[in-house]
Amino acid sequence: MLHEQTVATLNMLRLIGMARGFAERIGDPKHAELDHADFVGLLAQDEKMHRDNQRLKRLLKNAKLKMQASLEDINYRHPRGLEKTVVRELQTGRWIEAKRNVLLTGPTGIGKSYLANALGNQVARAGHTTLYIRAPRLFESLRQSQGDGTHMRLLGRLAKVEVLIIDDLLLTPLAEQERKDLLEIVEDRHQAGSTVVTSQCPLKQWHEGIGDPTLADAILDRLVHNAYKIALKGPSMRGEENP
Repeated sequence: MLHEQTVATLNMLRLIGMARGFAERIGDPKHAELDHADFVGLLAQDEKMHRDNQRLKRLLKNAKLKMQASLEDINYRHPRGLEKTVVRELQTGRWIEAKRNVLLTGPTGIGKSYLANALGNQVARAGHTTLYIRAPRLFESLRQSQGDGTHMRLLGRLAKVEVLIIDDLLLTPLAEQERKDLLEIVEDRHQAGSTVVTSQCPLKQWHEGIGDPTLADAILDRLVHNAYKIALKGPSMRGEENP
């Protein structure tokens, strides 16, 4: 009865990991000989693991990633110019701390979205906030936010996330308001967070795709400087497991 009361008290205090650990460990003979300090230490580890797992679930849920992807599962058999050394460097996570961007370009089906989602997964598992959104939906959300008065609030949310992933940028040339919004986004995030961008448009054509020369200069100055630039090439990988 005392053990049940202890579990109930821990749950009431929202020490869910401790409660679960206590219920499992108290009946395990191998823990019977532990002194109080060691037993409590194990319960503290149980609580920390529970909280870490819950935080990861929240980060992944808020990230809105398009697919389950992992840098460890990248397909290198397909010749597309993806260097293992660059991926290994990204796996360290130092680019997040350094607020560096990642620009992924290449034809459709080459695995850009998979790589972007794999980076988002890595970011969340490292304990950082991230958000994935396709560029067409991003600009549509920004357009709607101007109509309902939440434009600045949305820009603020995009500025606060530690790693913003914008997929399929420049599928079409940007309209006037779109390039203004993009400038606001990259300006807010410059040296404050990392931005991952994928595009079918080669990097050398981004200036033309953005449109306005002055805004294009400002946007690219903030995006391209100090960024990893990964240009993929080759035939489509659609249908392959782990692009």
